[in-house]
Amino acid sequence: MKIATWNVNSIRTRLEHVINWLQANPVEVLCLQETKVIDKDFPLQPFLDIGYNCYISGQKSYNGVAILSRSPLGQVSAGFAPILGDETVGSFDEQKRLITGLIDDIRIICVYVPNGSEVGCDKYEYKLYWLKLLQQYLEVALDKSPNLCICGDFNIVPGDLDIYAPKASANSAGLSVPERLALKEIIELGLNDPFRKFTSEGGHYSWWDYRAASFPRNNGWRIDHHYLSLPLYEKATNCTIDVSPRKLVKPSDHAPVIVEF
Repeated sequence: MKIATWNVNSIRTRLEHVINWLQANPVEVLCLQETKVIDKDFPLQPFLDIGYNCYISGQKSYNGVAILSRSPLGQVSAGFAPILGDETVGSFDEQKRLITGLIDDIRIICVYVPNGSEVGCDKYEYKLYWLKLLQQYLEVALDKSPNLCICGDFNIVPGDLDIYAPKASANSAGLSVPERLALKEIIELGLNDPFRKFTSEGGHYSWWDYRAASFPRNNGWRIDHHYLSLPLYEKATNCTIDVSPRKLVKPSDHAPVIVEF
């Protein structure tokens, strides 16, 4: 089985790219972030035509997540509230950032973690609280589902190997100590990074700014991740970043990340 994650930065803008990629790389599951479209306008038919079921949670112009699966998913839900309850979650599900479903005995959770804008601003504080909710959500999900894969755009660089210039950007959102600690606490629930199971060196990234020729210079960040519960981690046979879609005309600024079992 192969599960991929890809922040497509608008599914309607990048529709042809995604369809072509799936036809060349027929993964069992593709998790999408930043679909940027309300549910009724999501381009379902092209995916149905190539054999994918679509599970979506979107909003206009911003955010939005989806899971495309060759097999039907069970127990599909969106947002934190189905696990944590409305009172705990409050307004945090208004932004469409999490969707989950079950395939075979694997719980797949697709997330788009807030960017945070800049350290200390309201959006940064929102991000930190969102990560606390994610931690609470995963505590419950892991208890119910021993085989769990959470993947998506985490908007956090885990370590200095995962960015081209760590010292130059140390106080930026995505690199700050509180964000990295929040991610560390999530991982310590019992999750593992399969990319680092197979690749120990730096220089491998999943996001490159559109500006300053960042992609040709490989000035990137690794912020798109899979995290696996231990039973799945032990079964993982590979985890790779496919940079080829980033070379296309008008690409997403992110590349797909694929884990294989």
